[in-house]
Amino acid sequence: MKSNNAQTESNAQITFNDFESAALPHINDLFRTARRVIGSQTEAEDVVQETYLQAWKSFHRFEPGTNCRAWLFKILFHVVSHHRRKLFKLPIADVAEETLAEIAIYTPAPNQRLADEEVLAAFDKLPQLYRAVVMLADVQEFSYKEIAATLDIPLGTVMSRLNRGRKILRQSLSSSKIAAGFIAAGRLAISH
Repeated sequence: MKSNNAQTESNAQITFNDFESAALPHINDLFRTARRVIGSQTEAEDVVQETYLQAWKSFHRFEPGTNCRAWLFKILFHVVSHHRRKLFKLPIADVAEETLAEIAIYTPAPNQRLADEEVLAAFDKLPQLYRAVVMLADVQEFSYKEIAATLDIPLGTVMSRLNRGRKILRQSLSSSKIAAGFIAAGRLAISH
């Protein structure tokens, strides 16, 4: 009987070690993403903790060799969605799709000499729908297909929300005080 108990403990330890080595390296990325998407450090901590709890409970279904990072982000956004519905009772409004012509319009990038604080402040003002997609695409460098799977939305919606989110960021940053200061300084230098 002791050998069966020892074997069960050994299997549990191997599973925990496997989970730890596969999932824990991504905790900082998950926390940063949750913090930026939710906007609150304490809520982000709760969401990441719940993400890891759910990941641990379903780790027996995880297929070794697949993308653990993407799997964890999918769980994270499921938890964020559930967390928002549960605590705030705020429905997530679905936004109509962009037309291809609108997506193809070029808008120049904002001033490259912006302070990090200015960019983060503009990012925090983004609506949650766009913030999640922009974070996954531009910060975490997920592909459109991975973002669609993670957020459980159509590929076209990913592209639309990413386009709109980037557009809002550009507008916010181009009208920022720092950007305006750089622009004004550049005009002043040209006039002299």
